[in-house]
Amino acid sequence: MLTNLPNLLTLSRIFVIPPIVALFLVEGDIPRWIAFGLYAAACITDFFDGYVARSMGQISKVGRFLDPVADKLLVAAVILMLVATDRIAGLVVLPALIILIREILVSGLREHLASISVGVPVSRLAKWKTMIQMFSLGFLIVHDASPDWIPSVLIGEVGLWAAATLTLITGYDYLRAGLGHLTAEPEARPGPDKAKAAGPARNLG
Repeated sequence: MLTNLPNLLTLSRIFVIPPIVALFLVEGDIPRWIAFGLYAAACITDFFDGYVARSMGQISKVGRFLDPVADKLLVAAVILMLVATDRIAGLVVLPALIILIREILVSGLREHLASISVGVPVSRLAKWKTMIQMFSLGFLIVHDASPDWIPSVLIGEVGLWAAATLTLITGYDYLRAGLGHLTAEPEARPGPDKAKAAGPARNLG
């Protein structure tokens, strides 16, 4: 059901996007810290919704659909607003673009494979990529509103490059895993006449 606890946690990541976007448009340090707080809370739900769903036995098709959608909407919205407000600028736009392209590519690949009942498991490296990406975007949301002894901009930019590198690796792994299914021709089933003509099947084992 859409209203069970895991799905409500997932939906909260979508509902929090408009206020985060609005806070990007407000000048001052306080709005940045509030946006960071909302973003951090959304990232925490990304862990707990899956954990709660498994522990409570409430894994559903709706949840499996909403979880990656919520993640990608949140990441895309934050990256776009960071670029729009010049908190991501210059060459750092490149890793941000790589991350966005990979998210779209993997989403399309997963959708196609799901249509033929093929699942693509999340690798351990992909989980590391997600964690580094979340931390990096959090530092970039705060940007220069952080205390002087915390180099938020440097940490965020270095982390974004690291996440983009892992993004390329995991994106290639997903593409390679799904490429066989993308290029495979559907097996033709013989009609009843051909099946009779072929005779009884032989054991080739």
